[in-house]
Amino acid sequence: MKWIRKLYKIVFSRLVIVVFLLAVQVIWFLIFLMRLSHYSVGINIFFTILSALALLHIINRKDNPAFKLAWAVPVLMFPLLGGLLYLLFGTRKTQKAFRQMIEKSRTRLNPDREQNPEVIRAVEALDGKVAGQMKYLAGVGYPVHEGTQTEYFPSGEANFPVMVEELKKAEHFIFLEYFIIEEGLMWDTILDILKEKAAAGLDVRLLYDDVGSLTMLPYRYYKTIESYGIKCEAFNHFVPFLSVVMNNRDHRKIMVIDGHTAFTGGINLADEYINVKKRLGYWKDTGIMLKGEAAWNLTVMFLETWNCVRPTDQDISCFKPHVWHPQEFVSDGYVQPYGDSPLDEETVGENVYLNIINMAERYVYMFTPYLIIDNEMITALTLAAKRGVDVRIVTPDIPDKKIVFWMTQSYYAQLAEAGVKIYQFTGGFIHAKCFICDDEIATVGTVNMDFRSLYLHFENGVLLYRTKAVLQVKQDAEETIARSTPVTKEMAGRRPLVRLVQALLRLFAPLM
Repeated sequence: MKWIRKLYKIVFSRLVIVVFLLAVQVIWFLIFLMRLSHYSVGINIFFTILSALALLHIINRKDNPAFKLAWAVPVLMFPLLGGLLYLLFGTRKTQKAFRQMIEKSRTRLNPDREQNPEVIRAVEALDGKVAGQMKYLAGVGYPVHEGTQTEYFPSGEANFPVMVEELKKAEHFIFLEYFIIEEGLMWDTILDILKEKAAAGLDVRLLYDDVGSLTMLPYRYYKTIESYGIKCEAFNHFVPFLSVVMNNRDHRKIMVIDGHTAFTGGINLADEYINVKKRLGYWKDTGIMLKGEAAWNLTVMFLETWNCVRPTDQDISCFKPHVWHPQEFVSDGYVQPYGDSPLDEETVGENVYLNIINMAERYVYMFTPYLIIDNEMITALTLAAKRGVDVRIVTPDIPDKKIVFWMTQSYYAQLAEAGVKIYQFTGGFIHAKCFICDDEIATVGTVNMDFRSLYLHFENGVLLYRTKAVLQVKQDAEETIARSTPVTKEMAGRRPLVRLVQALLRLFAPLM
């Protein structure tokens, strides 16, 4: 029977098995702790002291206050269990071997990230504040470039045909790094091209996140891809065992072709991103194409991740933009692709956003699917609005995760009271992550305005200054805002019971 086969497929799917195994571990762990705590007064005292020490450690950590509060509350509420739970899951530090693997790869590639000082001086002559932002990114390993053309895409269906066209032009190598891949029109079309190019002798490599594609791809899908002659790895293989390292996902979206052409943005390789598959109404996403020198930053980001998973390259100079494009590139302003890693103390994605908000003089518009932010971001947004900056945020109308949507809405009242204008994208889900400021500076990338993106995931983006794409982002923002529903102060502040639930959810937002 068809329904029996369907039920069998669901019950024995990888997701159901993983959830079941994790649930068994959680239940066993809680039962073990409760029984142990009742065994003797001495054990109770031990756990209570452990919780007190954990609380002291939380208070003295160099960390965001929101994380501290989110852990301090359960430790205080459950003194017998809270301390042990914190020791097991409270630190955002990953396993030492995983961290060293990433850091070793990054350190080895650092010499290939040098900043051309003449480019920085040219930006300083135009705007000192923007130059400061770019110096910051260059200082953490992401140089700013001239000699790059930019093209912004206001939707996945606008981006996809150009991706296909550029992939077909590839003559030497193709690198892809994506959070989600799902079989369907989009991926099947790209995969056919990758097979053809690999058969022709090109160096074709694919990285996908094992959790991001958990429900999308068959188990060990990378072996299937390898059978086509394509080098493939699943990043941070998901093991159904409670571990902090499982939090650190590769949320990046990178496509590099022959070293001189690159794509990034919010668009994954699945049909909902090009609106072939309808799940949440119209799926609004964005992407950007770079042609020229700045593609190098994205190439290095990919190779850094690739070589930590599968050490392959001793010398990466053969992948530089001019190796297969000896002609000079046309310059279109200043372009600075950047990355963010959860394994250091630098919150690059959030700092880029904060710097843009703080330097805004006339306006700053932003797209984000999630708005779960810390006090620093709230302060920056509200201060900008109070000093007369036109601050506008577009969030979804149809959510993909109800609890996350309730938390997003919980910030509306506070922001609206300060003069921040909030809009919900009518009739669909907005997955784009873009900022546009004062007609001159913009960023397009993968970084959501939530704790996971800002603190736990590997992310990337592109900072744009005085490029063609900046005004393309502005035009898209204006058109998107025009078709979105404004959230009034009355709407943001209604339903006291709902606000109470949202306040409780916000307390634990950093842990979700």
